[in-house]
Amino acid sequence: MAGRHARNDDALRRRVAQEAARIMAEDGVRDFAAAKRKAAARLNQDENHHLPSNREIEEALTEYLHLFHARELPDALRAHLEVAVKAMHLLERFSPRLTGPLLNGLVTPFAEIPIHTFPDDPEQLAVWLHEHGIPYEESNRRLRFGGDRQETVPGFRFVAGDTQIDVTAFPPEAAREAPLSPVDARPMRRANLKDVERLLDAASAQRPAF
Repeated sequence: MAGRHARNDDALRRRVAQEAARIMAEDGVRDFAAAKRKAAARLNQDENHHLPSNREIEEALTEYLHLFHARELPDALRAHLEVAVKAMHLLERFSPRLTGPLLNGLVTPFAEIPIHTFPDDPEQLAVWLHEHGIPYEESNRRLRFGGDRQETVPGFRFVAGDTQIDVTAFPPEAAREAPLSPVDARPMRRANLKDVERLLDAASAQRPAF
């Protein structure tokens, strides 16, 4: 009986993960928790029980994109990497680092491009955007670090073409310690401009990169 319940729970978690992945891919929901709650509601499930982890949802999202968006996925990946390279060139004075699912070749039609920067003062970034005539929205975001430490850092959002760029302004010393990923609670992977240019070259040639 216990084994049957476990199998049922696993199947339920899988269904919620698949629905959450579909919501993220088709409805433009970027937040794992929001997609999870929406999926549970659509499946008439208690949002406090048998919910998949963010990692399970990311795996389901990868499967969904390769199944239903396989034809356009390579072009979307190249296009987003091209935008990332251009944005990082523009932000080069702030030591930009690309992070997020794009580094794993994961891109939805609604994907944003998250970039970490390290100005001496966040106001420098705001002034730079203003001087270059780039409209932006400023907000604070709460990020987790190792040892259950949380810090609030400023962020700036602006649009390049049809793609939203999400820039977080860390102090320079934070370049040595990445915040924890919401997917697996490990330090976020970061890639510098040269790394991203290699990813773009690889995506253009359709071969694996670093």
